[in-house]
Amino acid sequence: MSGFDVIVVGAGIHGAGVAQAAAAAGHRVLVLEQQHPAYGTSSRSSKLIHGGLRYLETGQFRLVRESLHERALMLKNAPELVQLKPFYIPLYQQTRRQPWQIRVGLSLYAVLGGFRTGCRFGTVSRREWSQLDGLNTDGLHSVFCYHDAQTDDALLTQAVLRSAQKLGATICMPAQLQHAELHAAGVEAIYLENGHERTASGKVLINATGPWVNETLKRVTPAQPIHPIELVQGTHLILPGQLTHGIYYVESPRDGRAIFVMPWYGQTMIGTTETRYRGDPAGVRPLQTEINYLMQTLKHYFPAHRHDTRHSIVRSFAGLRVLPAGAGHAFRRPRETVFAVDQTDRPRLLSIFGGKLTGWRATAEKVMQHVQSSLPTYKLLADTRHIRLLPE
Repeated sequence: MSGFDVIVVGAGIHGAGVAQAAAAAGHRVLVLEQQHPAYGTSSRSSKLIHGGLRYLETGQFRLVRESLHERALMLKNAPELVQLKPFYIPLYQQTRRQPWQIRVGLSLYAVLGGFRTGCRFGTVSRREWSQLDGLNTDGLHSVFCYHDAQTDDALLTQAVLRSAQKLGATICMPAQLQHAELHAAGVEAIYLENGHERTASGKVLINATGPWVNETLKRVTPAQPIHPIELVQGTHLILPGQLTHGIYYVESPRDGRAIFVMPWYGQTMIGTTETRYRGDPAGVRPLQTEINYLMQTLKHYFPAHRHDTRHSIVRSFAGLRVLPAGAGHAFRRPRETVFAVDQTDRPRLLSIFGGKLTGWRATAEKVMQHVQSSLPTYKLLADTRHIRLLPE
């Protein structure tokens, strides 16, 4: 039996982040990943490192402030992986959000960002509208411009995991947790690695399995409460033809949802949707209704883009968000990360519910604060606020 301080289940962005934070604190870390890094949601996001401008509408100011702080750190620590991009918000006569609302929102965004680099905003003059990638100008009232960042989510996750390895973390994959037993001294985990059963002991088990979080809890004894969550599917399409001017933040003409249209490796990506999902997380697939919804939005704003048939779609993918269960539209649900522990005093198990790509490092920092009382104290090897992340 191998002995560790922290056993992390799941190598998505949050599992990788916790592995990095724990290893940076000097702990012996084991990561169990059933497929490969960023297998699930962490490779199926909107690829944005952003403060969450739209979350200001629902009063999630703390989340926006934290996200903008984390964005600044990533721009400094991972410049090859995270880059600032111009974002354009076109407003039409029929747009639900009025220009004064956008101006107030962007002003607050700048304040919450501490007026750092990339927090300024402005408007695009009418004479420059023709340069905006064929944007529909019929009824166009004004165009705001601000900055946020874009990344390759899978490459970012891999970079964080590599940094954890360099700090001493052990990565096992493919490795599937079979059972975990909590006891007075910590936890014993039984897992399959390449078809062979292994056992590892640890002080703390971190359940960072994203949409599989409750399924993982079912493998723990003594039995743990299953938390009421809702899985919300988000679909993206990748199409031929490249946008060259920037990323467009538009309203769906059907329901007013925020949609991003952006350049992606020489092509165009559009997303995302919000559809309730019930079933095995491994089986999530784009729905035809979602494809139609996104294609109609693209046609509305970029009528000259190649969008005539479904055959023009190069690729489509769907990921799952974990949101607290509740009534009403998913847009209104809080996006704060939720942590659940088996006991408040010296927890042996911590589960991560939800979370945003942008906040991975802050989430890991909070996880370590929650389980600090269960872990020995070692000499700090690194500060995650200053770890450089490099592409392979």
